[in-house]
Amino acid sequence: MRLNADTGRCVGAGQCVLTEPTVFDQCDDGVVVLVINRPEGEAAQRARHAVALCPSGALSVTEEVDDG
Repeated sequence: MRLNADTGRCVGAGQCVLTEPTVFDQCDDGVVVLVINRPEGEAAQRARHAVALCPSGALSVTEEVDDG
């Protein structure tokens, strides 16, 4: 999975950071910053939950196909 953040759409609610602070952060004006965009394991599960909680829809997940 790969996380995407539309910083123009982010309202700075911070739900993502509260849900998974190892993956998400906020810059000084509150806009989301991706610390990592390909989380794994439990961090990936919590990141998916954070995407679902995002009130502005600024976060999304792209599923990647593993060719290996």
